[in-house]
Amino acid sequence: MAQRPARAADREGSVARDGVNIHYRVYGEGDGPALVLLPTWSLVPSRVWKAQVPYLARHFRVITFDGRGSGSSDRPTGASAYADAEMVADTIAVLDAAGVASCVLVGFSRGCPWALEVALQQPSRVLGVVCIGSATRLTPMLEDRTRWTWDERHESTEGWAKYNRHYWLEGGYDDFLEFFFARMFPEPHSTKQIEDGIGWGHEITPELLVDTEDGRSGHLDPLRFAEVSCPVLVVHGSEDGIRPPAEGLRLASLTDGSLVTVVGGGHAPHARDPVVVNHLLKDFASRLIPRAVRRTWERAASRPRRVLYLSSPIGLGHARRDLAIARSLRSLSGDLEIEWLAQDPVTRVLADAGEVVHPASSWLLSESDHVDFEAGFAEHDLHAFQTLRRMDEILVANFLTFSDVVEDRHYDLVIGDEAWEVDYFLHENPELKRFAYAWLTDFVGWLPMDVSEAGLTTDYNLEMLTQRARYRRLRDHSLFVGDPEDIVGDSFGPGLPVIREWTEQNYTFTGYITGFAPAPRQLSGPPRCLVTVGGSGAGSSLLHRVLDAVPAIQRLVPGLTFDIVTGPRIDPSSLRVVPGVRLHGYLPNLHLELGKADVVITQGGLTTCMELTAQRVPFVYVPLQHHFEQNFHVAARLDRYRAGHRLEYAEAASPDRLAEAVAKALTDPVDYLPVTTDGADRAGRLLAELL
Repeated sequence: MAQRPARAADREGSVARDGVNIHYRVYGEGDGPALVLLPTWSLVPSRVWKAQVPYLARHFRVITFDGRGSGSSDRPTGASAYADAEMVADTIAVLDAAGVASCVLVGFSRGCPWALEVALQQPSRVLGVVCIGSATRLTPMLEDRTRWTWDERHESTEGWAKYNRHYWLEGGYDDFLEFFFARMFPEPHSTKQIEDGIGWGHEITPELLVDTEDGRSGHLDPLRFAEVSCPVLVVHGSEDGIRPPAEGLRLASLTDGSLVTVVGGGHAPHARDPVVVNHLLKDFASRLIPRAVRRTWERAASRPRRVLYLSSPIGLGHARRDLAIARSLRSLSGDLEIEWLAQDPVTRVLADAGEVVHPASSWLLSESDHVDFEAGFAEHDLHAFQTLRRMDEILVANFLTFSDVVEDRHYDLVIGDEAWEVDYFLHENPELKRFAYAWLTDFVGWLPMDVSEAGLTTDYNLEMLTQRARYRRLRDHSLFVGDPEDIVGDSFGPGLPVIREWTEQNYTFTGYITGFAPAPRQLSGPPRCLVTVGGSGAGSSLLHRVLDAVPAIQRLVPGLTFDIVTGPRIDPSSLRVVPGVRLHGYLPNLHLELGKADVVITQGGLTTCMELTAQRVPFVYVPLQHHFEQNFHVAARLDRYRAGHRLEYAEAASPDRLAEAVAKALTDPVDYLPVTTDGADRAGRLLAELL
C-alpha cells in the first residue's frame, strides 16, 4: 500500500532538459539559501528523503527532486541518458527553475559525486556539501563485489552475482531487490526500510535500471573533488554493505571535510538513524545559513517545577485519563507547571479544561489524519499494526519537534501516554534524555492478525525487548493503566517471553483510569440507544450500518430512540436522516451521555468500553477489522470484566443480527466487575516521586 507523504510540498514544478522533464518540490517559501536533497540511483525516488523533509522544512527552505528515471520525472531510454553529467546538469536546471541563488547540497550514495561536481562548477552558489554513504569510486569496491562482473553471465546467482544485467533481465530482478536492500540496511530490525526500498524498486523496470548502470561508464573523475572549496561533511556507516567505510574516510581527507562515522550503521543512516542524521544536517546547514536566534535560559534556582505532558491523539480516552492524572499530580505538587504537547482532537479537550498547550504543538504532523487515511481503504477496517509502521515519517518528525522543545526549555519530568515516537527514539538516542521520564500504556505487545505478519510483530516486539534490556535506566517509571489480569496470555513471539509475565516484571500497575467517578444510573423516559465510534474517522461505516438497522432494532425494542455521536472527525451531515434518530457531532463530556443511555453501540476502543463498564451500561461493541488492539487486548480485558456483547462487523451487516444483539444486551443481567476509581491518584503519587 502506498504511503501518503506526511508533509505536502508548498510548491511543485518541473523543468525540461533536452526533452526530459525533471519534477521538483519546494518546502517552505522565501528566496534565501536552500537545503537541496539530491536524488540518487534511479532505483529509488526522492521519497528516500521522507524522514528528513518535514523536520528540515521547519528550519530551512528545502528542495527535493526525482532523478530522471524515478518518481514523477521522465524515464528516458538508453544508457547515455543516465550519465553522471546528465544528473549534474539536471541538478543545476532545478536550482535555476526553483530560484535558488545559494544552497547546501546533500547527496546520498550516487548523488554524492553529483553534489560535489555541482560545487565545482558553481562554487559561488554552493555553500556546503553533505555526502551520506558516498559512492564516489575513490576506493575499490567491497571485496565480495569484485568477484563478479556486470556484463558476463554467471552460473551462480548468490550474493553480488545478482548485480548483473542478465540476471535482472531474465527473471532475477525481484531477488536482486531483496538482496540489495537487505545489504543496504544491515542494522537489526530494519524491516520497514527494506520494505520501502523493495517497493520503490518495483516502481521502475529492470530494463531502465540496466540503462542507469550502463550510463555510469563515463563516471566523474573523483580526484577532482580535491578542488571543492566549500565545507564538506561526510557521513558513513561502519557496516556499510554497499560502499566500504574507507571511501567515506578517503573523501573526507580529499576534501579536507569532516567525517562522522555511524558505528554499527549501514549504507543509508539517514533512513535508519534519522534523528542523528537530521541533527547533523541541521547543525551543518545552520553554520552556513546563519539565522537570528532568540532564546532564554533560566538559572537553576529560578526554575519552576515544570512537566511536559504528551497525550496520544489516537482516541480521546488518553486526554481524559491524562487530565485526571495531571489534577492528581498538581494536588501533590502545588506549584507545578504542566505544558501539553498534543494534537487535535486531544487539544479540544485540553482547551475546554483550561490547560496550557505548548505552541510547538502546531508543528506536529497529524496522526489522526494518517489513521483516517488508512481507514479509508475498506469498511470498518484499520490495520493498526501496519498503520503504525506506515506512520514512520510522521513519528520521526514529531519526535524531532519534541526534541527541539526539550532542548529549548528545561522540564523536570516528561510524561508520555502512548507517545510511541518519543519512547522509541529516546531508546535509539538515549543521550538526548535530559529529564525524568515516565511512560504510560494500556497494552503491551504487538500481536499478528494473520500468519503473514507474525514475523514482523515478533521482530518489533524483540526490538522493544532489546531496547528495554539495554536501557532500563531510560524510563524512570513504566506505568500500566490496568491490572496484571488485564494483560493477554500470549507470548511476544516464538522464543520470546510471555507478555503478562514480562509486563509484571517491568511495569507498575495503576489500575484502570477512567478520569471520572461513576454516578448511580438514573434512567427515565423512553428507552434510548446511544451510538458512538470514538475520536477517529474509522467508524463511519458502522454508523451507516446502525442507521440501516434502526427499523429492525425498533421492532424488537419498541419505542427505542437513537442518539448517534459522530465525534470530532466525522461530519454529522454526511449521514442520512432517519426517523427516531438524532445526530450529534463532538460532545466534550461524552462519558456523561454514555451513563444516561439504556444501551450503547460502539467500536471496540478501550476507553469507551471501559467507561461503559465503569457505569454498568449494557453495550454492543464491534471491533475494527484487523485492529489487533481491539480484537485481542481490549477483548481480553472486557472478557475479564464480563462486560459488553461482542459482534463482528460481518455479523452487523445483517440488520436483524444487529437488532438481536441490542435486544440481548438490554435484557441480559449486568454483572460487570467493578472498575477502580483511584487509578489517577495512584499514577499521580508514582509520578510525583520523580519531581
